[in-house]
Amino acid sequence: MRQTLLSLFFGLVFSAQAWAIPEAPFNALNTEVLATEDMSSFDFNGIVALSNCSASLVHFVGQPKSSQAYVLTNGHCIGGWGGFLKPGEIEYYKPSRKSMNVHRTLNDRVRVQANTLVYATMTDTDSALYRLNQTYEQLEAQGINSFEMSAEAPMIGQPIHIVSGYWKRGFECSVEATVHELHEAEWVFRDSIRYSDPGCEVYGGTSGSPVIAQGERVVVGVNNTGNESGRQCTMNNPCEVDKDGNRTVLVGRGYAQQTYWFYSCLTEDFEIDLDREGCQLPK
Repeated sequence: MRQTLLSLFFGLVFSAQAWAIPEAPFNALNTEVLATEDMSSFDFNGIVALSNCSASLVHFVGQPKSSQAYVLTNGHCIGGWGGFLKPGEIEYYKPSRKSMNVHRTLNDRVRVQANTLVYATMTDTDSALYRLNQTYEQLEAQGINSFEMSAEAPMIGQPIHIVSGYWKRGFECSVEATVHELHEAEWVFRDSIRYSDPGCEVYGGTSGSPVIAQGERVVVGVNNTGNESGRQCTMNNPCEVDKDGNRTVLVGRGYAQQTYWFYSCLTEDFEIDLDREGCQLPK
């Protein structure tokens, strides 16, 4: 009960003032969060809670169910409770023992563990891909299904859901625009996805949540940040920069990053190969 009350308190505080990049307020693997709103319109099966972020169980088009399963989140989520990747820095096929909770339903979760951090970066995109010990078949036997990762960028106007395993909460809006560059402190994200307003007022702990095409189990991006107070290009206050270098600040707006780039580096065995010809992921 104490943990539940604590989490509700932090939920009220952080929903009012914090966005995706700030550290989440508690360890979601050890704290039970109760949904305070009706979440029946959101599909939680395959949604993941990390200790500090959200994530999703994903597969690539055509990937066999005998494969070890992938989990998608943000690059800024891999460090746990502090520390971000520097611009130009990547993590690539590093051993990992990261624990996660995968949702069967809103309030029914299964503990799983990664064995590899396949890839992570905060350069151009803010994405990370973990590989689990379990296969898709093994997870399906427990009633857990994966989302398909889209091989294409979302269309402008695409209705979307953003579903957070950390907060057990969903958001509904649409893709409003693709931003040439999004500058936040020392990081630059390219072709970022801007959400329409209102509906997707994301906050700390929603980092890494999948951006899902409404009515489908297809992930079209990964939620990562938003402008908190109207400042320009500072931490928690990203600004948009167009091809001519003009800057725009949209206070209160949230953003996601592209994930279809993974396909350009995908091998026939569904591994990520940064040396593959045409690979778009930062190396």
